Amino acid sequence: MSLSIGIVGLPNVGKSTLFNALTKKSVPAENYPFCTIDPSVGIVPVPDERLGKLSTMSNSAKTVPAVVEFVDIAGIVKGASEGEGLGNKFLSNIREVDAIAEMVRTFKDDDIIHVAGKVDPLSDVGVINLELVLADDETISKRISNLAKDVKRGDKTAVAEEAALKKVEEVLKQGKLANTADLTEEERKIVRSMHLLTMKPILYILNTSEAADNVADEIASQIPGKTVKVDPVFGTGLDDLITKSYELLDLITYFTTGDTETRAWTVKRNSTAPEAGTAIHGDFKDKFIRAEIIETEKLLEAGSYAAAKEKGWVRTEGKEYIVKDGDVIEIKI
Repeated sequence: MSLSIGIVGLPNVGKSTLFNALTKKSVPAENYPFCTIDPSVGIVPVPDERLGKLSTMSNSAKTVPAVVEFVDIAGIVKGASEGEGLGNKFLSNIREVDAIAEMVRTFKDDDIIHVAGKVDPLSDVGVINLELVLADDETISKRISNLAKDVKRGDKTAVAEEAALKKVEEVLKQGKLANTADLTEEERKIVRSMHLLTMKPILYILNTSEAADNVADEIASQIPGKTVKVDPVFGTGLDDLITKSYELLDLITYFTTGDTETRAWTVKRNSTAPEAGTAIHGDFKDKFIRAEIIETEKLLEAGSYAAAKEKGWVRTEGKEYIVKDGDVIEIKI
């Protein structure tokens, strides 16, 4: 499963430094705005001690972790929604990712330029989110305008879509994110098709330092969303960031294990066993017969798969089973 998180923020807040720390991949991180022009992509392993324990138990020749894809997107500036800076290109790059990791700077350093001339994290969040809101408002307005003829002639699909979009338009006009709109599940499906920037889940990354730790805590309490503190220079908080990013995408992990390989597989939460099987191979959903399942903790307690089966701890589940995080699964086809 390939799901990606875009690292966004104002210029010079540490996005590329963070990306380098996450991926150990060399991308430019010079101290000037618009250094990053094309998004760089890095595949980052998800820290999970269960994987190593299962691999050791099975004496696996190969261990394969779950991963998260991070995309380093260049800096947004005020007016990006109207094409300022490299706005149009970058907003397009953000539209292509599944979630947003919004980075703000909490540390003060006179040697590192701040595009606004001063460090004000809450103001930075406001600037970034407003540009995303303005871009979405334009997208919604155009779509509502295009629906007008069909709505006028009473097309039920168009009328339903217009109603959903007007709910979103109302919150956008108030400067709020689209994901705050009160939508039914059916309306949410309609709006998702628009790929709006502010419908995406957002994680706020506070770029901190030892000196700014208390400041970051205070800022975190004022941000209406999930936050994580990271010092990309010294590499602290990276595991927490990766784990929270994985959770932000509403992903869980299940495992397969044996002497050849122990692997962590990524699936969306609430996936059925056949749906989860497609992570291994696309045919598994249609060819699924049953699954043998045991929780990681129980398998480790037993000491081996054979011992777990002898104890009766391995159970058989059918097509309706909802896979849980940490399940060890053997799918039968």
